[in-house]
Amino acid sequence: MTSGWRSAWAKVWAREWARMGASPLDLAMLSWVPLLLGLLMLWTFSAGQASRLPIAVLDQDHSAASRQLQRLLDAAPGLRLARPLADAAEARSALQGGAVYAVLVIPAGLARELKSGRAASVTLLHNAQFATHSGLIQKDVRGAVGTMSAGIEILAREKRGQAPQAATQGFEPLRAGLGSQYNPALNYQQFLATALMPALLHLLAMVAGAWTVGRELRDGTSPAWLDAAAGQAWPALLAKLAPALMLLGAVDAALLFALLGLGLLPSGAPMLLALHAALLALYLALGAAVALLARSLRLALSAAGFITAPAFAFSGIGFPLMAMPEGARLWAEALPLTWLMQAQVGLLQQGWAAQRALPLLAALTAAALALLALAAWRLRRVAHDPTAWGKR
Repeated sequence: MTSGWRSAWAKVWAREWARMGASPLDLAMLSWVPLLLGLLMLWTFSAGQASRLPIAVLDQDHSAASRQLQRLLDAAPGLRLARPLADAAEARSALQGGAVYAVLVIPAGLARELKSGRAASVTLLHNAQFATHSGLIQKDVRGAVGTMSAGIEILAREKRGQAPQAATQGFEPLRAGLGSQYNPALNYQQFLATALMPALLHLLAMVAGAWTVGRELRDGTSPAWLDAAAGQAWPALLAKLAPALMLLGAVDAALLFALLGLGLLPSGAPMLLALHAALLALYLALGAAVALLARSLRLALSAAGFITAPAFAFSGIGFPLMAMPEGARLWAEALPLTWLMQAQVGLLQQGWAAQRALPLLAALTAAALALLALAAWRLRRVAHDPTAWGKR
């Protein structure tokens, strides 16, 4: 690194920090605001698992069997029985008003059907629009109903003279052993919070890259910016983006260690932090490149929102990539966040060796350098062009 390059870097570095110091809002958006948002996210999912979700029972049978079923439902860890319902109109009102997430309808004659040996059924009314709530409630309701059904059948077999052990084994001759390989506790903090943090920070990174470069064009200060670097585009660009990368990287590291603590294997921590830093650098460079190519801060910020805001939905965490239409899957695979999410799950939950993520780290770094080269090439052409100034 030549002394001229170092001098150019130092001047732009000092100039950028001075601009941040003069704009507390800019500094806040790269420091305590994302930190606060991340901590809020961790607090939101701090329970780990959703529990005691309120449901109601419309008991039209009022029998010992219906009361036993309600006791089993209330004993399920994910459910909480809310107030009893008098009729179908009240059940509809409770569901539509959001007082409960589901209503279990126990029809009249349930006990009579069971005593006669005939099959009986109960109906669960739930709002599938709330997919997480609905899935958890269905699982626990099936468990409670299945437990009661098994007890009734085993008791009937014993009354017919079958031994208790034989009755139990005969009731379910084929069983499925379900074993969770990763995240067996279904911890939503581990599942969602670790995924949402990079999604949030990569959005802020692209916005920061677009803003910090685009405002130079908007305010007509790009000649002073480039002149501070003695006309050298690379140190001008790198020193301008470095403070944002440093601040967002520090927030990212703080949030990761706040979430994972000592549970993160030492071998995986450096690689994960390196991947996150490369992703932030890539999106900072992308924001800067788009701002310089469009010569408009407004268009650059719009592009940042278009590219990064829906990226989590395409990452494969909330909806399987293989279930997406071809066009959506191709777009998902073109987004760096998708690949980062896969590597992050591998490092944190699937026991990947750090070396397995090296190709992704190299690809993210190469993409960031390519975007920086594009931005540096464009900067030399628009910095002193008056037609690029003042555009919103």
